[in-house]
Amino acid sequence: MKIDDLLADAIGRVRDGVPEVLEGLSEDDLAWRPDPEANSIAWLVWHLTRVADDHVAGVAEVEQVWTSAGWYERFGLPFEPAAHGYGQTSEDVAKVLVPADLLSGYHRDTAELVTDYVGTLRAADLDRVVDEAWDPPVTLGVRLMSVVNDITQHLGQASYVRGLLERR
Repeated sequence: MKIDDLLADAIGRVRDGVPEVLEGLSEDDLAWRPDPEANSIAWLVWHLTRVADDHVAGVAEVEQVWTSAGWYERFGLPFEPAAHGYGQTSEDVAKVLVPADLLSGYHRDTAELVTDYVGTLRAADLDRVVDEAWDPPVTLGVRLMSVVNDITQHLGQASYVRGLLERR
């Protein structure tokens, strides 16, 4: 298996899982939190998509889908365009009140950006340093694995919250 196929498969699994976790949920369902400090399904899906968009657009040296395709305006969230959820408070989580079709559309467009980008990669590309702010510097391979890890975990968390929602 080639590296681009492997990464596309990982991204595709999350891309296919997002609509499943959102299916049939109202805005109230998406905003429900099992605890006042917990993350909602809406926030988790928004955040996992923002991370993928931010990190991959950065290494691909293109504008994020969030701003280039107008998703920032459509969401109308009270955050700066660069916000992607890292370090946000419980109060910030509560502000992500959006319908499933918006989350699904933004995720679909971002997954397309990510899949298109990884389709251009070869194994040797993964050794390219993309962030020298860390010690050791972060390579493209490490950054992409970080994205896959993050989005997979957050999709699992959203699925778990959905399970709790359905049992309440």
